[in-house]
Amino acid sequence: MPSPDARPTHEVSNQSRPFRDVNLFTSDRILREVVTREGGGAAIPQLMTFGAKTGSAEAFERGRLANDNPPRLRAFDEKGRRLDVIEFHPAYHECMALSMEQGLHCGSFEHLTGSPRPGANVIRAAGSYMAAQMEAGHCCPMTMTNAAIATLLTQPELAKAWLPKMFARTYDRSLRPSADKASVTFGMGMTEKQGGTDVRANTSRAEPAGGDGEYLLTGHKWFLSAPMSDAFLMLAQAPGGLSCFLVPRFLPDDSVNPLQFQRLKDKLGNRSNASSEVEFAGAHGWLVGAEGRGVSAIIEMVTHTRLDCVVSSAALMRLGLATAIQHCQERKVFGTVLTEQPLMLSVLADLALDSEAATQLAFRLAGAFDRPDTGEDRAWRRVMTPVAKYWVCKIAPNFAYEAMECLGGNGYVEENGLARIYREAPVNAIWEGSGNVMGLDVLRILMNEPEAAATVLDKLADQSRGERRLSSHIEKVRELLHRPRELEANARTFMEGVAMAAAACLLRLNAPAFVADAFVASRLDGPRHRTYGTGLGRADSAAIVARATPSLARV
Repeated sequence: MPSPDARPTHEVSNQSRPFRDVNLFTSDRILREVVTREGGGAAIPQLMTFGAKTGSAEAFERGRLANDNPPRLRAFDEKGRRLDVIEFHPAYHECMALSMEQGLHCGSFEHLTGSPRPGANVIRAAGSYMAAQMEAGHCCPMTMTNAAIATLLTQPELAKAWLPKMFARTYDRSLRPSADKASVTFGMGMTEKQGGTDVRANTSRAEPAGGDGEYLLTGHKWFLSAPMSDAFLMLAQAPGGLSCFLVPRFLPDDSVNPLQFQRLKDKLGNRSNASSEVEFAGAHGWLVGAEGRGVSAIIEMVTHTRLDCVVSSAALMRLGLATAIQHCQERKVFGTVLTEQPLMLSVLADLALDSEAATQLAFRLAGAFDRPDTGEDRAWRRVMTPVAKYWVCKIAPNFAYEAMECLGGNGYVEENGLARIYREAPVNAIWEGSGNVMGLDVLRILMNEPEAAATVLDKLADQSRGERRLSSHIEKVRELLHRPRELEANARTFMEGVAMAAAACLLRLNAPAFVADAFVASRLDGPRHRTYGTGLGRADSAAIVARATPSLARV
């Protein structure tokens, strides 16, 4: 009898290869360019190695397994005793180990260990960009741990106790006292049921318990990110007002801190990563900063997490685009390869413009984190962190959908990975401050730090010289500042306008003219287009797609 696979009806033809075994660094021309431009060139050999690992077939399979087998909460043992243990598929732990070996959990601050590293934030952003393409959910504890360092530095005695193991590049998945572990990770607990983003409405209480900054916390958190972590930064109401606390899983006497996980969130995407609801009655926490200054203490952490949201969204866009381009290069429809069909070429080119704009913005922002002492970069970091977080993270979901449609029905099924990107894409726009929260942040900057906004807008205006459409766009953005009564309702318009102006200027400075001109013409001139593949006019779509095309040399 013939083998079932030998039947003529089972022959597979006119199908693209799976997007795997591709070096995510060497195959990505734009990523290589922005890393070099923003000061991370010394790490290119290391990034090439990491790109081969994260783009391998084994890495993408880990990502699939980690998401197909989401974490489970074991709240009790068989005798009814509290366990509060989160169980993960081994593939998730393998992703964690790879990213921690790369230093994605601490890379922004390794200069504190006595080894200065120029371009540290850019290098870490490049690693995060590739790790998110491999598997995005595990990037949450990477982000939280790295960003927590910024807040711990405000409390030197806590930093001295915790930072050495936060800088370790090994991954210790065990649940035991930090003193017995090779490395530790951090999570965050800010929001509560009744307040959400309005953390000043938090009702969790913190009562002093000793003279060394120790408090007893009672209350709940509606979202506790990365609950498998060794410690958390939490907000609670102390006698002096809303304050920030370090809350470890284990206490100095090795007993378990009473954090009782109620359930894990059943999320749209980000399914490999655990997010929980937690209750605590008499949990021990140590004050970070001063009483009543909790928001100030944690704001540096939030700033770093917002940068990671921008990088991760740009990464998901890149993976969606690369997958779509490869498919369209290898798939014939009506007898013609898809990339030779003008209609499909217009869609891919339009996607490529947004993908490069997002990547240029993300790495210009990462570079500003590496150069905090210059006035221009300080202003960029302050203004463009919420602006880029708003725009890049907002355009990612619709981008992911369009990339998915490029594969037709194949894109809609789970095996091709684009469905997971589509579910993952909204998370960065919602977490770490939704769109309206970014708008309110920008309004505060305009009110309290007008010189920062002026610095950014003046620089953009200078960079726009010679491009009438871009200059006109920037002037329209400026006009909003002269209508303060309308500004709050139009904060999103202002942020989008600044983001697109900044992206256009970066493309004019760093990308070929056919990219920059097409972006300006299709985004800033004439009527607004709401779907991809419209409004490109006479743009050189073939050249735009060629620039974005991944090198498919197998690793």
